[in-house]
Amino acid sequence: MKKATFKTIILFILIGAGIAAYLYFQHDQTITKPQPVDVPDVKSATISPDNNEPSTRQILNEPEEEIALPQLGSSDNFMAAALEKLLNNKALMGIFINDQLINNIVVTIDNLPRKQVTMRLMPIKKAPGHFLTTESEGQKIISPDNQKRYSNYMKLAESIDSTQLVKLYVQLYPLFQQSYEQLGYPNQYFNDRLMVVIDNLLATPEVSEPIPLVQPKFFYLYADAELEKRSIGQRILMRIGLDNERMIKAKLNEIKQALMLHMHEQKVEAIKTN
Repeated sequence: MKKATFKTIILFILIGAGIAAYLYFQHDQTITKPQPVDVPDVKSATISPDNNEPSTRQILNEPEEEIALPQLGSSDNFMAAALEKLLNNKALMGIFINDQLINNIVVTIDNLPRKQVTMRLMPIKKAPGHFLTTESEGQKIISPDNQKRYSNYMKLAESIDSTQLVKLYVQLYPLFQQSYEQLGYPNQYFNDRLMVVIDNLLATPEVSEPIPLVQPKFFYLYADAELEKRSIGQRILMRIGLDNERMIKAKLNEIKQALMLHMHEQKVEAIKTN
């Protein structure tokens, strides 16, 4: 039950630049109080009480090589060491915030298909500099130079070996599952949520640049209301530049395909309710 957890990390790493982009997209303003996170019901592969037929779900395979895992509450150093070994680049490790790393990755990933993420729970640092805008024919747009601010995040994404990532993900999965259950999903399977998030991000539209913006009050928004209605994960990817978006989506698709090779079908018994 462990073969896909570090994909969670890769998934988060890949959109890490986008998350940082989004935070700076908000005109670099000081946010004194994080917005509350909406946590609606998460669909899972369970069956309804009035259905006597068991359903199935995709379960992670056992890892080929198990490792001794720390307690979740004291896993930060272990996680940082695992990341450093995977990346083999100490400079890129400076992107991460090594505090409650697994918990913050799980929370952020869970929120990506929703409308917002919580700034104070980011497991990575903000992108350097300020969000760059310009004007074209009297319309505020995202500056073409803005995507350059995320070069280190893109290097991070490109440097990750998907095969090794999956292997590590599987080994660390119990920690991610425990964190997800503690988040408020005791009967849910974190890998199910991860697959939902990946599919949501892969469905991000590729919008022709430049992208028009509006600033009704303090924050920049998409001028196109249909784009602004999309999930926070998709809005993030659209804001980091089309080339960056395509690179991240290609990596995510590669990870998804590798992940599916390490899953098998399992029946899910009904959960009886009174």
